[in-house]
Amino acid sequence: MYRKLKKTPGVEYFSSDFANEFISDHQFDITAIKLPDNFFDLIICYHILEHITDDQKAMAELFRVLKPGGTMLLQTPFREGEIFEDPSITTEKERKKYFGQKDHVRIYSVKGISERLNQAGFSVNILQFNEQASNSSGFSEKETVLSCKK
Repeated sequence: MYRKLKKTPGVEYFSSDFANEFISDHQFDITAIKLPDNFFDLIICYHILEHITDDQKAMAELFRVLKPGGTMLLQTPFREGEIFEDPSITTEKERKKYFGQKDHVRIYSVKGISERLNQAGFSVNILQFNEQASNSSGFSEKETVLSCKK
Protein backbone atom coordinates (compact mmCIF):
# COMPACT_ATOMS: atom_id res chain seq x y z
CA MET A 1 0.00 0.00 0.00
CA TYR A 2 2.83 2.39 0.92
CA ARG A 3 4.55 2.13 -2.45
CA LYS A 4 1.31 2.44 -4.43
CA LEU A 5 -0.14 5.42 -2.52
CA LYS A 6 3.17 7.30 -2.43
CA LYS A 7 3.24 7.22 -6.25
CA THR A 8 -0.39 8.33 -6.70
CA PRO A 9 -0.56 11.92 -8.00
CA GLY A 10 -2.64 14.25 -5.86
CA VAL A 11 -2.54 11.95 -2.81
CA GLU A 12 -0.70 13.04 0.32
CA TYR A 13 -0.16 9.77 2.16
CA PHE A 14 0.96 9.64 5.81
CA SER A 15 2.11 6.16 6.72
CA SER A 16 2.66 5.44 10.39
CA ASP A 17 4.05 2.51 12.33
CA PHE A 18 4.60 2.87 16.05
CA ALA A 19 6.96 -0.12 16.35
CA ASN A 20 9.01 0.50 13.17
CA GLU A 21 8.11 -2.92 11.76
CA PHE A 22 6.87 -1.63 8.38
CA ILE A 23 7.78 1.10 5.90
CA SER A 24 6.51 4.36 7.31
CA ASP A 25 7.13 8.09 7.35
CA HIS A 26 5.81 8.74 10.86
CA GLN A 27 5.71 7.10 14.25
CA PHE A 28 2.38 8.13 15.78
CA ASP A 29 1.07 6.97 19.14
CA ILE A 30 -2.53 6.23 18.20
CA THR A 31 -3.72 7.33 21.66
CA ALA A 32 -2.02 10.77 21.32
CA ILE A 33 -1.63 11.70 17.65
CA LYS A 34 0.47 14.86 17.36
CA LEU A 35 -1.55 16.44 14.58
CA PRO A 36 -4.28 19.09 14.59
CA ASP A 37 -7.99 18.34 14.76
CA ASN A 38 -9.77 17.51 11.47
CA PHE A 39 -6.53 16.71 9.64
CA PHE A 40 -7.25 13.58 7.56
CA ASP A 41 -9.84 12.93 4.84
CA LEU A 42 -9.28 9.17 5.08
CA ILE A 43 -7.74 6.95 7.73
CA ILE A 44 -6.91 3.31 7.11
CA CYS A 45 -6.63 1.51 10.43
CA TYR A 46 -5.76 -2.05 9.49
CA HIS A 47 -5.08 -4.54 12.29
CA ILE A 48 -4.11 -1.94 14.88
CA LEU A 49 -6.73 -1.60 17.63
CA GLU A 50 -6.42 -5.19 18.86
CA HIS A 51 -2.88 -4.24 19.98
CA ILE A 52 -3.90 -1.09 21.90
CA THR A 53 -4.62 -1.34 25.62
CA ASP A 54 -6.72 1.83 25.76
CA ASP A 55 -8.62 1.33 22.52
CA GLN A 56 -11.34 3.82 23.44
CA LYS A 57 -8.74 6.57 23.80
CA ALA A 58 -7.34 5.57 20.39
CA MET A 59 -10.81 5.69 18.84
CA ALA A 60 -11.36 9.17 20.29
CA GLU A 61 -8.04 10.31 18.78
CA LEU A 62 -8.89 8.84 15.39
CA PHE A 63 -12.22 10.68 15.50
CA ARG A 64 -10.46 13.91 16.49
CA VAL A 65 -7.98 13.88 13.59
CA LEU A 66 -10.55 12.84 10.97
CA LYS A 67 -12.18 15.70 9.06
CA PRO A 68 -15.96 16.12 9.26
CA GLY A 69 -17.39 13.92 6.51
CA GLY A 70 -14.16 11.91 6.46
CA THR A 71 -13.95 8.12 6.45
CA MET A 72 -11.95 5.61 8.43
CA LEU A 73 -11.62 2.09 7.05
CA LEU A 74 -11.00 -0.30 9.90
CA GLN A 75 -10.22 -4.00 10.03
CA THR A 76 -9.21 -6.28 12.86
CA PRO A 77 -9.60 -9.98 13.68
CA PHE A 78 -13.22 -10.69 14.63
CA ARG A 79 -15.00 -13.38 16.58
CA GLU A 80 -18.64 -14.26 17.10
CA GLY A 81 -20.40 -13.10 20.27
CA GLU A 82 -18.94 -10.35 22.42
CA ILE A 83 -15.53 -8.68 22.60
CA PHE A 84 -13.15 -10.87 24.58
CA GLU A 85 -10.61 -8.98 26.66
CA ASP A 86 -9.05 -9.61 30.05
CA PRO A 87 -6.41 -7.18 31.37
CA SER A 88 -5.00 -9.91 33.62
CA ILE A 89 -3.78 -11.77 30.51
CA THR A 90 -0.35 -10.20 30.08
CA THR A 91 2.24 -12.77 29.04
CA GLU A 92 3.01 -13.44 25.39
CA LYS A 93 2.13 -17.11 25.85
CA GLU A 94 -1.27 -16.32 27.40
CA ARG A 95 -2.04 -13.64 24.81
CA LYS A 96 -1.27 -16.04 21.97
CA LYS A 97 -3.51 -18.67 23.58
CA TYR A 98 -6.49 -16.39 24.27
CA PHE A 99 -6.20 -13.65 21.61
CA GLY A 100 -4.45 -15.52 18.79
CA GLN A 101 -1.26 -13.46 18.76
CA LYS A 102 1.35 -12.67 21.41
CA ASP A 103 0.89 -8.89 21.17
CA HIS A 104 -2.93 -8.74 21.00
CA VAL A 105 -4.87 -7.53 24.03
CA ARG A 106 -8.39 -8.48 22.87
CA ILE A 107 -10.48 -10.04 20.14
CA TYR A 108 -13.31 -7.87 18.89
CA SER A 109 -16.74 -8.85 17.75
CA VAL A 110 -18.16 -6.77 14.91
CA LYS A 111 -21.03 -5.68 17.14
CA GLY A 112 -18.75 -4.82 20.07
CA ILE A 113 -16.26 -2.71 18.14
CA SER A 114 -19.10 -0.99 16.28
CA GLU A 115 -20.62 0.02 19.62
CA ARG A 116 -17.28 1.42 20.84
CA LEU A 117 -16.80 3.32 17.59
CA ASN A 118 -20.33 4.76 17.91
CA GLN A 119 -19.49 5.89 21.45
CA ALA A 120 -16.43 7.68 20.03
CA GLY A 121 -18.72 9.55 17.61
CA PHE A 122 -18.39 7.48 14.43
CA SER A 123 -21.24 6.30 12.24
CA VAL A 124 -20.35 2.71 11.32
CA ASN A 125 -21.24 0.80 8.17
CA ILE A 126 -20.29 -2.90 8.12
CA LEU A 127 -18.92 -4.03 4.76
CA GLN A 128 -18.76 -7.75 4.07
CA PHE A 129 -16.88 -9.06 1.08
CA ASN A 130 -17.70 -12.38 -0.49
CA GLU A 131 -15.51 -14.50 -2.77
CA GLN A 132 -16.51 -12.61 -5.93
CA ALA A 133 -15.90 -9.19 -4.38
CA SER A 134 -12.60 -10.27 -2.86
CA ASN A 135 -11.22 -11.25 -6.25
CA SER A 136 -11.72 -7.71 -7.57
CA SER A 137 -10.99 -5.74 -4.39
CA GLY A 138 -8.02 -7.61 -2.96
CA PHE A 139 -9.80 -8.49 0.28
CA SER A 140 -9.85 -12.03 1.60
CA GLU A 141 -12.95 -14.15 1.12
CA LYS A 142 -15.57 -13.30 3.76
CA GLU A 143 -13.59 -10.24 4.89
CA THR A 144 -15.35 -7.70 7.13
CA VAL A 145 -14.30 -4.05 7.00
CA LEU A 146 -15.88 -1.23 8.97
CA SER A 147 -16.43 2.03 7.14
CA CYS A 148 -16.61 4.71 9.83
CA LYS A 149 -17.80 8.25 9.04
CA LYS A 150 -17.35 11.40 11.08
